[in-house]
Amino acid sequence: MPLPPEPQDDLSSQGRLGRWVAGRIEAFAHTARHPLFWVGAREMAGISVGLTAWSFMTGVAMIKSGMTITEAVLMSLLVFAGSAQLAVIPLLAAGAPLWVMLATAFCVNLRFVVFSLHLRDYFMFLPRYRRLWLGYFTGDVTYVLYTRRFPKPAQTDTQRRAHMAYLWGGNCCNWMFWQTFSMLGIFLGAALPARWGLEFAGTLALLAVTCSLAATRMRALSAVLAAAAAVALFGLPYRLNIVAAIVIAVVLCLMIEPAVRPPDEGERRHA
Repeated sequence: MPLPPEPQDDLSSQGRLGRWVAGRIEAFAHTARHPLFWVGAREMAGISVGLTAWSFMTGVAMIKSGMTITEAVLMSLLVFAGSAQLAVIPLLAAGAPLWVMLATAFCVNLRFVVFSLHLRDYFMFLPRYRRLWLGYFTGDVTYVLYTRRFPKPAQTDTQRRAHMAYLWGGNCCNWMFWQTFSMLGIFLGAALPARWGLEFAGTLALLAVTCSLAATRMRALSAVLAAAAAVALFGLPYRLNIVAAIVIAVVLCLMIEPAVRPPDEGERRHA
């Protein structure tokens, strides 16, 4: 008597997609059950509240630049980088070449190259696609909170799980706050009258964020240098004065920092 055929796995695209989604949900639930997930979320929540004005005004700026609601929503979800969005939006509205927009976004987000080099030893145990996924969600503040809590990479699987739980807690909280108020800015920006002066309010919000980040003398100096260069080069087309100002501030601060760094700090770095 012939044996019944063995059951085969569903090899259709719907079956593979369903298994992948189920696996992601299970992995997220496993991470969310870790106590440090909620610690990271709570610590990020207090800071995210302060960033809501920035995310709201980013949504408003996208709509006021002439983008449709669909384009603005897609940009908010796919880009998820407020400073790059605000830098590229005027170029997009002016019809600037693609290379100018890419160069501007790269210069504005150049700090993330430094962040990724620092985090390389933390996450090299992950496959590339998971590192890319993690990189999309990780922002400035989550990076700072994470490296402050965990100055050194994890050595064991238990430590790695704790690290990932804390980082994902902060990332999820930050992403939810940002997208919620960005969408609010998108939809309200299309409905509210222009005479309310939302663009000026957005500028004030960005200035408040910038001032709060200038917590050291070198950061304050870099902000002053960038502002002076941006004003001096205001006549450049396609807002290239912003790109040039970033490059000038970075180069000058790299040249100045060794001279103003305390001797004991330099010795500690080379110890």
